[in-house]
Amino acid sequence: MAGRVITVAQQKGGSGKTTLAAHLALGFHGQGKRVAVVDLDPQGSLGRWFMTRIENAPDSCEGLEFATSSAWGISYEVRKLSASNDIVIIDTPPKADSDLRPALRVADLVVVPVAVSHVDLWATEGVLDLAARENCATLLVMNRTRVGTRLNAEVAEAASRLGADVARASLGNRVGYAEALGQGRGAHEGIKTPARAEIAALLQEVAERLGTG
Repeated sequence: MAGRVITVAQQKGGSGKTTLAAHLALGFHGQGKRVAVVDLDPQGSLGRWFMTRIENAPDSCEGLEFATSSAWGISYEVRKLSASNDIVIIDTPPKADSDLRPALRVADLVVVPVAVSHVDLWATEGVLDLAARENCATLLVMNRTRVGTRLNAEVAEAASRLGADVARASLGNRVGYAEALGQGRGAHEGIKTPARAEIAALLQEVAERLGTG
């Protein structure tokens, strides 16, 4: 059976796409699954994270594969990677146009991070529209949440009105995510942290959507 494919997409830059892609990859990898990550973003942040991880902890990368691709080549790349991996995760550029469509078309699930702001939520509509045209299942993930704030509640409520599924799990506004990414790690690795529970909850929800949970 071919591996399941997750595309992480969002029109607005700085929404946490790479953070989400890396943590999903590490989460599934930690369950013993073979995981491939594909960086479509010319900025190459996911690739930098992966290479930093190899340099700092090469033994931790067994069963974790990295590739880059262009938009037009993603279909071929995914066919190749899904034949030898359980999970393939694609990190896309911050755009919502025809270049994004091939990465949506190959996905079993499109995960859309939404940082807690109305501006980020507005930017989500373009991605959801493209995903709907490609008949893709989507899951909105609230990122950088501030529990108990009015803004958090307002954005969460507005997100539910977009007609897309909103994940029950969310990622908090924690500096640990950015710090860990810069070191080639995940914020949930090592000592017990709030990020560990957040990633575990999100991973379970994504696995259920993929039918792997």
